[in-house]
Amino acid sequence: MDKEILLSELKFKAVRSSGAGGQNVNKVSSKVVLSFDLFNSLGLNQEEKELLKTKISTKLTQENILILTSEEDRSQLKNKEVVVKKFLKVIENGLKIPKQRKETKIPRAVKEKRLQEKKSTASIKENRKKPNF
Repeated sequence: MDKEILLSELKFKAVRSSGAGGQNVNKVSSKVVLSFDLFNSLGLNQEEKELLKTKISTKLTQENILILTSEEDRSQLKNKEVVVKKFLKVIENGLKIPKQRKETKIPRAVKEKRLQEKKSTASIKENRKKPNF
């Protein structure tokens, strides 16, 4: 993964943000929409593209384009910075390969303790019964 190439392939679009903002909201386009074409990217190799396709499939469109938005701030520049950070985080998390889980044996002492507890519970319940004459 080459971050410089990825950042150069990003496409930004400014849109009018929804929500509060008074009269200014009708004049200023502060919401930033980032789009990234996953399969035409030169910053990722084929294996990384396939891994990302499976990991972030819910965030991709049918054309395998990743679309992220940010409208947290009233400033378009700050929203652009936020959406770029969000993009890099999504890509890095998508490329992480989880560690393989190693199966461990249950220790003998733990098994014996469980059996002892079973025996003690069984004896307590046995003492609750009516005696047989």
